[in-house]
Amino acid sequence: MRIATDTCRDGTTSASLRRAPCADGLPRANAGKIQTVLSLAGAIILFLGLGAAAQADCVRTQYQDKSYTHCTAKAGDDLRLFLYANETQVYGNFRTLDEALAREGKKLAFAMNGSMYHPDRSPVGLFIEAGVERSRLVTREGPGNFGLLPNGVFCIQPARFVLIETLSFASDRPDCHYAAQSGPMLVIDGVFHPRFIAESDSRLIRNGVGVSADGTRAIFVISNSPVNFYEFAGFFRDYLGLPQALYIDGNISRLHAPGLRRSDWGTLLGPIVGKVVDLTAP
Repeated sequence: MRIATDTCRDGTTSASLRRAPCADGLPRANAGKIQTVLSLAGAIILFLGLGAAAQADCVRTQYQDKSYTHCTAKAGDDLRLFLYANETQVYGNFRTLDEALAREGKKLAFAMNGSMYHPDRSPVGLFIEAGVERSRLVTREGPGNFGLLPNGVFCIQPARFVLIETLSFASDRPDCHYAAQSGPMLVIDGVFHPRFIAESDSRLIRNGVGVSADGTRAIFVISNSPVNFYEFAGFFRDYLGLPQALYIDGNISRLHAPGLRRSDWGTLLGPIVGKVVDLTAP
């Protein structure tokens, strides 16, 4: 999404987003207890396996009368961020990216839009592609959802995933092979972003990413029906049991999930995040 087009309708007006204590009603002093509960919830979900479907890359499910699709990458998977097909052109869509990967004997297991972007499709905030920093970290507050602090950075390392609030990232920067900055943070150490409210009427199709406490799983989520920030954050924390989650975008959110026979299309995208597998993989 071009950041300038999503400022008011996506939750930053006073009608749908206001300053308040933690909107989940839990004081920050309880963060340690929340973390324990989240760890237990995550273990239970992992044990149950969400049925046989848990083995699939992407799963469609219902939570609190809303439909979501979530796709999981494990540490060590070939998860990448993509932007430029060549020096002047972005990939722009899943088909073009898949065709490029096919020439290498690879394909997308799943993919979705990977971060916010400007009208020329260049990324908003930090963007690292295959070790090359293409856009710098932004730490100041600004317009739209991206500037609704705290925002954060999703970082892909060879053996783990890191999802960290932007100022913490800036003060102790991890080594990221791929990274994308976006905002706002949805869940921070088990607590919702302080400016989310349960009754917000700002509902859109949204997508985001959450990371497990041990950094071994990154779960990408897209809502299949319009949701507000509070509802979306709740799916990450209360259903998936993830202590950290980051909003990627809304309204233009798209998913490529061939295992579900789904590949959304529309105007050209900026950054894309995707799990890459061998072309011969099922």
